[in-house]
Amino acid sequence: MFAYYMQLALRSFRRSPGLTMLMVVIMGVGVAASMTTYAVFRAVSGNPLPDKSAQLFVPQIDNLGPQNGSTHNHLPDALTYRDAMALMHARVAKRQTAIYPVLENVIPQDGTHRPFAANGYAAYADFFPMFEATFLYGNGWSDDDDQSQANVIVISQRLNQQVYGGVNSVGRALNVDGHDYRVVGVIDDWNPQPRFYDVNNSTGFGDAPDFYLSFTRAIATQTGSNGNNSCAGSIHSLAPGWDGWLRSECVWASFWVELPDASAVQRYNQFLSGYVAEQQRSGRFHWRADTKLFTLTDWLDHEGAVPPETKVSLLVAAGFLLVCLVNTVGLLLAKIMRRAGEIGVRRALGASRGAIYRQFVAEAAAVGMAGGLLGLSLTALGMLGTDLLFDPAIAKLARLTPALVLLTVFVAMLATVIAALYPAWRAAHVQPSLQLKSQ
Repeated sequence: MFAYYMQLALRSFRRSPGLTMLMVVIMGVGVAASMTTYAVFRAVSGNPLPDKSAQLFVPQIDNLGPQNGSTHNHLPDALTYRDAMALMHARVAKRQTAIYPVLENVIPQDGTHRPFAANGYAAYADFFPMFEATFLYGNGWSDDDDQSQANVIVISQRLNQQVYGGVNSVGRALNVDGHDYRVVGVIDDWNPQPRFYDVNNSTGFGDAPDFYLSFTRAIATQTGSNGNNSCAGSIHSLAPGWDGWLRSECVWASFWVELPDASAVQRYNQFLSGYVAEQQRSGRFHWRADTKLFTLTDWLDHEGAVPPETKVSLLVAAGFLLVCLVNTVGLLLAKIMRRAGEIGVRRALGASRGAIYRQFVAEAAAVGMAGGLLGLSLTALGMLGTDLLFDPAIAKLARLTPALVLLTVFVAMLATVIAALYPAWRAAHVQPSLQLKSQ
């Protein structure tokens, strides 16, 4: 029976090709606009570590107080050096790492390349297993390397290609800002998006970092942060020099912990409360200092990791698709009502209302299929122009995946079938006696 309905649909298309093509174009354009923006939105709003995100947490400590704008709903989004070190040395979590971004000059030793700036991070050894970083060569450094402030470094695949021609560079030396480091690992194509561990520095998207070095070594070499440094009201009491900076109440170190279950989360919350109470007793905090513990996904929401323009664009595209849907309803209704005489004859020959209804829904599904194929082509073209609307670092994340291909065709068919429900109902309720008399 479905094949019979498809034959009727093809005959209808041949009788009114212009109207049919107009509906196909309307649905194709509407679906392409919505799917292109959805592809960008999905790329920037996905869970970067879906199998582990529920175990990763960000602790916050109110070290600035209400006089500097801190509230329970908006605590500093980083820690001071002294707080980060206290949490690191306590070792309450299964894994923990302090992190901060750095910008250094890489100085190739072969004499054929000029020094160039490279972006990286200072972190602890737990960074790599905690965030499931994948390695092409070697691996991360050890806890002993952190304790001894070892001159170890992990580099990206891109930096390895640039400096060493892509060969296994583990064990070789790399001069970074005048300091020699030993390469212990080369990161594979690993660059979670958004870059959850650094969204508080507004660097959630873009190319992978060039290198990672030991946090303790970075502190020993007085390597400053390339991220946000917030001192609030403590800037006037800031002691001079590097040691003064480390002892200050300025917040600049991100901190992450891995807590495998609910009991571990409870213990860590209790530890944070106890730590803050201890700081109050010591006279450091003269207010009721709050603490919070964010999961990875909650942290992304808290920091607004999804760019607002992607949300706005998605809403605009959805509205445009709705307009296309309304226009398709009107065109289908006009097309069906022009065939009222044909419908009356079919009804007089014994066709049921259900058969008439199914016929025109099937016809709409065929229009939707054609619109979906056109929308798929337009979506592929739209991917090439996303950088006109979005930041290039965000736009290049959108991909025409097999799932998106199927979703595009499905949305086009579903939208067109929905648009056909009322016109098909009207067709099914055509009175055959009135149509035969008029003929």
